[in-house]
Amino acid sequence: MDADVIISGAGMAGATLALGLARGGLRPLLVDAQPFEARVAPDFDGRASAIAYSSFRQWRALGLAGDLEPHAERIGEILVTDGQTPGASAGRPGSAFLRFDAAEIADRSEGEALGYMIENRRIRAALAAAVRREGLEVLAPARVVGVDFTPGAASVRLEDGRVLAAPLAVGAEGRDSAVAAGAGIRSTGWTYPQAGVVATVRLDQPHGGVAHEYFLPSGPFAILPLTDQRASLVWTESPARAEALQSARPEVFHAHLQRRFGDLLGGARLDGPVFTYPLSLHLPERITGPRAALLGDAAHGVHPVAGQGLNLGLKDAAALAQVLAEAARLGEDLGSEVVLDRYARWRSVDNIGLAVAADAFVRLFSNDNPLLRAVRGAGLSAVNRIGPARRFFMQEAGGAVGDLPRLLRGEAP
Repeated sequence: MDADVIISGAGMAGATLALGLARGGLRPLLVDAQPFEARVAPDFDGRASAIAYSSFRQWRALGLAGDLEPHAERIGEILVTDGQTPGASAGRPGSAFLRFDAAEIADRSEGEALGYMIENRRIRAALAAAVRREGLEVLAPARVVGVDFTPGAASVRLEDGRVLAAPLAVGAEGRDSAVAAGAGIRSTGWTYPQAGVVATVRLDQPHGGVAHEYFLPSGPFAILPLTDQRASLVWTESPARAEALQSARPEVFHAHLQRRFGDLLGGARLDGPVFTYPLSLHLPERITGPRAALLGDAAHGVHPVAGQGLNLGLKDAAALAQVLAEAARLGEDLGSEVVLDRYARWRSVDNIGLAVAADAFVRLFSNDNPLLRAVRGAGLSAVNRIGPARRFFMQEAGGAVGDLPRLLRGEAP
């Protein structure tokens, strides 16, 4: 065998899994079509991620704190508003308003923030540095073109003709997973009539660690705090409008930006390129097969409305690392059905539940139906008034509810 586990995809979820497996005494091998250096370039994708505090604990446990903390902005408050006009420029919020404050759950979260905003390139750089420090084997650039499964091993075929063997192959390479295809795992899903527009802006006034989310008829518009008095903007538009915004002249884009942003935090100047991404839902029929397991975007592709896509993948990584480390200590076959079924039972309900909830949330909020607007306004107001409900949602968003893997509690797998 070339490794204990071959991981196809060295992105954020795949690299986190590799580090977790190494801490659990296993020998992972990462294969990725992109070199690490390409993934950390500022123009690679421009996105930033809201990292749940439990996910950040996992990275601390894996030794990434020193590389990540200088680039992590604490989210101390989240302000949610439902409206018909761009909320940031709409003056005072109406009654359909919800406020989350980290101080409310400080006794349960050990003083953690509600989450941390980090640019994806910073996360990738920290993971790459940790992978190198651990001395993990990485083949990149190297493309997986197929995977064959036998009763004894998973054989991973690379584009250059090499064949690698391990007891288990993990698909962490995204929605078009070669591991899923080789295991015969089909998926279902649909495309939303929306696209996400992503940009980074530099602010005239401090954001104070506050995240703003406005639900508009076209979809959510979010202002998310970053380090160095910057913010990540994520707003949802029709695909045609999103494309027009991406290709607009700087002064035209700035006019649209100010119309949404208003004078909430003073002026906001574009800091870098504008990116657009299609939005869709993707769910495989199962996340394991004979000597195969899926995690990250290969196991679930959800609407970014709740900012939980990456956090789901990091939960997958923590759960799979623990299942495999425990199986290895017991002398079990890592690719056996009985071992992989533990991972599937642990993660499938959470993955499907959040995907369904995000889909329902988008359909409820991305419209201007008066009846639905009244219902969702009443719901936001009710949660805002009921302390236990508000605190539960904060803990849920922080990934601290349910049967947590040890890494998400800051412990070794």
